[in-house]
Amino acid sequence: MNPSSIPDVLVIGGGNAALCAALMAREAGASVLLLEAAPRQWRGGNSSHTRNLRCMHDAPQDVLVDAYPEEEYWQDLLKVTGGITNEKLARLVIRASSQCRDWMRRHGVHFQPPLSGALHVARTNAFFMGGGKALVNAYFRSAENLGVKIRYEAPVSRLELKDGQFVAAWVGDERIEARACVLAAGGFESNREWLRQAWGQNERGEWPADNFLIRGTRFNMGNLLKFMIEAGADAIGDPTQAHMVAIDARAPLYDGGICTRIDCVSLGIVVNENAQRFYDEGEDFWPKRYAIWGRLVAQQPSQIAYSIIDAKSVGRFMPPVFPGVRANTLEDLAAQLGLDAGAFVKTVSDYNAACQAGTFDHTTLDDCHTNGVSPAKTHWARPIDTAPFYGYALRPGVTFTYLGLKVDEHAAVHFGGQPSANLFVAGEMMAGNVLGKGYTAGVGMAIGTAFGRIAGNRAAMAAKKKQGEYRAAA
Repeated sequence: MNPSSIPDVLVIGGGNAALCAALMAREAGASVLLLEAAPRQWRGGNSSHTRNLRCMHDAPQDVLVDAYPEEEYWQDLLKVTGGITNEKLARLVIRASSQCRDWMRRHGVHFQPPLSGALHVARTNAFFMGGGKALVNAYFRSAENLGVKIRYEAPVSRLELKDGQFVAAWVGDERIEARACVLAAGGFESNREWLRQAWGQNERGEWPADNFLIRGTRFNMGNLLKFMIEAGADAIGDPTQAHMVAIDARAPLYDGGICTRIDCVSLGIVVNENAQRFYDEGEDFWPKRYAIWGRLVAQQPSQIAYSIIDAKSVGRFMPPVFPGVRANTLEDLAAQLGLDAGAFVKTVSDYNAACQAGTFDHTTLDDCHTNGVSPAKTHWARPIDTAPFYGYALRPGVTFTYLGLKVDEHAAVHFGGQPSANLFVAGEMMAGNVLGKGYTAGVGMAIGTAFGRIAGNRAAMAAKKKQGEYRAAA
């Protein structure tokens, strides 16, 4: 290939992190080629399904109210991850989240106040006007206007590496060289065989992953991630850890997105197929705890559960895309859900009897709790006693996996503990450095934005250095 026709920076991926990398590299003066595995109409990866960005701020700012200082953000992240996080990289993300919105606006992203049903996040999260699809469309438009070359239906199967450095990428039989490269091709959540292998068989003889639904794109097969790990790149994370949400069991296998989430868990009880409760539904605010429920359901028999509420809860949560099963008696609700009526009524009755009188307030960690029932419900515990009753069947919905490549603050891929000079990684492919487990709303976009921008900038610098070395050698 003619050296003059080789792009400075190759970006592999088409979601938020990839686009941030491409834009930053281009702004730094590098020529950029972006390869997106999906067709144009399905571009954007999981970012198309997002809604918001978790932002640190020390005072009210445009769509954000009050303050959300660094230490509170860090403590929220520390709590949901159980300490399985790299504090240095996490704080880098947190600080970057306070400074990126003006840059995002320059590339066409608009923000709006949160919807009334988006509980507890007006202070912590900035919502994208038009959602994630509008965000990725804005970034693609800006990238094209700046001269970034974009190719669709161009899945990269493998890389050519030499001494820990990037040489070329392969799309089928086509070899594509570049002076530097950013990997931002997502996790392996769409690869059902890999999920099955990672989760294995449980004590009941079930293969849990066979009952998982994929909330986002069908194109995140993890081929590049697998290649890099097999090529000796330093990896991080547990392959069974993921952003997993309890979603409507009627959701499609792929691309159901955010509207299939069931948000009434904390307002009622959740039972498994044996009509037994199995976890504290009122442990904490929903944006901090919604992403533990997919994993909890995955651990139940047949990987299914049922969220149960009564008429008192209607209107207090974001309604899902499908209406719930409705009944005027608990016995009828059990029959419609396929549960044993006697066991179900006893579970509800035991829970109702355990509810302690208090002042219900779903906007605070209130004093409505249970006493004498296991598991306890620590907040928002009210008897389920007012018809009509509603039930939603739940399945685990995988958003993205946390197995990824180890990075430093410069987003460099590492081999044997040594950072690559021209190969960088951002987004889901490295999110496990910050998210060892758990999740809190909007942090995935914060990680992708921070590390996408870092990776793009560093790749541009690496490409300039490579070009200088080439000229010197010539």
